Amino acid sequence: MSPTSTTSSATSSSSGSNSTTSSWLMQGPLAGAAIAASAGAYAVISALRSARFRSQVIGIIPARFASSRFQGKPLVPILGKPMIQRTWERAKLATTLNKLVVATDDERIAEICQGFGADVIMTSESCQNGTERCNEALQYLRKKFDIVVNIQGDEPLLEPEIIDGVVKALQASPDAVFSTAVTSLKPEDASDPNRVKCVMDAHGYAIYFSRGLIPYNKSGSVNPQYPYLLHLGIQSYDAQFLKIYPELPPTPLQLEEDLEQLKVLENGYKMKVIKVDHDAHGVDTPEDVNKIESLMRERNLS
Repeated sequence: MSPTSTTSSATSSSSGSNSTTSSWLMQGPLAGAAIAASAGAYAVISALRSARFRSQVIGIIPARFASSRFQGKPLVPILGKPMIQRTWERAKLATTLNKLVVATDDERIAEICQGFGADVIMTSESCQNGTERCNEALQYLRKKFDIVVNIQGDEPLLEPEIIDGVVKALQASPDAVFSTAVTSLKPEDASDPNRVKCVMDAHGYAIYFSRGLIPYNKSGSVNPQYPYLLHLGIQSYDAQFLKIYPELPPTPLQLEEDLEQLKVLENGYKMKVIKVDHDAHGVDTPEDVNKIESLMRERNLS
């Protein structure tokens, strides 16, 4: 299935004298990549500061069938509807989105999504993560967008207000190329590597993300008085930056933690973070389905 058949809007050096000191910091290709990334970051941020208000916003729900942790996750039933449909219906309620599409490499997902009325863009199987899939989908669209919102398909209870919040945060932060949301971390999720933690600075910019508990104190235990933060599966990007992202080489922290947002930070870009009240979380394992369905029954959500 080609992109045009699935959605009406788709179309086709210097070296220092002290080499001993510098050699252990960065060597060869790593140094070149870091310098290039730094130059790219400066160019993009400079352009953003002088650019017009980023008003045109598209929401993209990346979805793939293959998953090492949960095969076929987008199509798992949540109280009778495929999970990706639940996410799409919630995202449709956001007021800041000018358009919403699903990006997938799987015909089964595409067929289901078209059945409930979603626009679908077929993307390649080679996409390494949701960010790359969003970037590829963006290339097929005729209309130009300023902001791309990556809406994870495994967040069936995501509030549309959170989508609007991350969009507005990026619009209000011309020095940032990325925005995302966090909420309070439940103590029982502190040691769960599927619950990604975040720390940010006093101005609301991300410092680091980890699958481990951060910050980590000397006692090695959870501090019940500390406001730990849980990263939610939604993020928005400046469209200019999204074109650059796939060209940035993988970074050590990104590879070690298996978290794509670390490549953004490690390459010197700024990421705005908003804190929201959100007591549900995404579906990472089959066991999470029952938790989501129980929450929906409690809230009388059909």
